[in-house]
Amino acid sequence: MTKTVLIVDDSRVSRMMARQYIAGLHADWIVEEAGTGEESLLKARDVSPDLILMDVNMPGMGGMAAAEQLRQEFPSVPISLLTANVQTSTRERATAMGIGFVEKPITEARIAQLVATLEA
Repeated sequence: MTKTVLIVDDSRVSRMMARQYIAGLHADWIVEEAGTGEESLLKARDVSPDLILMDVNMPGMGGMAAAEQLRQEFPSVPISLLTANVQTSTRERATAMGIGFVEKPITEARIAQLVATLEA
């Protein structure tokens, strides 16, 4: 079954790498991209993703704020924060909201772990 993954990152290279890894695992899946927290909200409403990968540090609305809004609008959609800098307070807030964590750099193995939750 075709799934839609929304990758949110201000780094075009990070988005491209995540897209490549997902395509390598599931060529039939749709991968949407957003470069800012604000854009992610609009895009998610547009495409109704099955999984959201969210960078934390972005200009404008940060990933944590965007993830909080997306969690309210899409309570059942898995959201994982992609970050190199995981502070305990951020991790605790995210965990309390049912938001996961993936440490950067993005690797094929980490992406495979995330998409595995949708393969069941």
